[in-house]
Amino acid sequence: MEMNVRDEQQMVEIWLTNAEKKDLELRAGLKDIYDNYKKKKYLVAVYESGEKDLYENVRDLLVYNKRRTAEREVQREKRQLASVLKQ
Repeated sequence: MEMNVRDEQQMVEIWLTNAEKKDLELRAGLKDIYDNYKKKKYLVAVYESGEKDLYENVRDLLVYNKRRTAEREVQREKRQLASVLKQ
């Protein structure tokens, strides 16, 4: 388990490995951390390791975002052209 306390943002990040996320005793122990930082008005975020390939998922997300950005740009250009033609 890795825990990062970011005082300037009032946030605590807890990173769990695949083994740790399945450990019920460790998970129960997180309640004390939640309670302690809740009193300080901090947000506690728990990140769990995934089961899928990180490289493939990030690649797919980047491809999707690039395609979506291009689609939005085309739509914006069409709206601008339509606006010019109306004048």
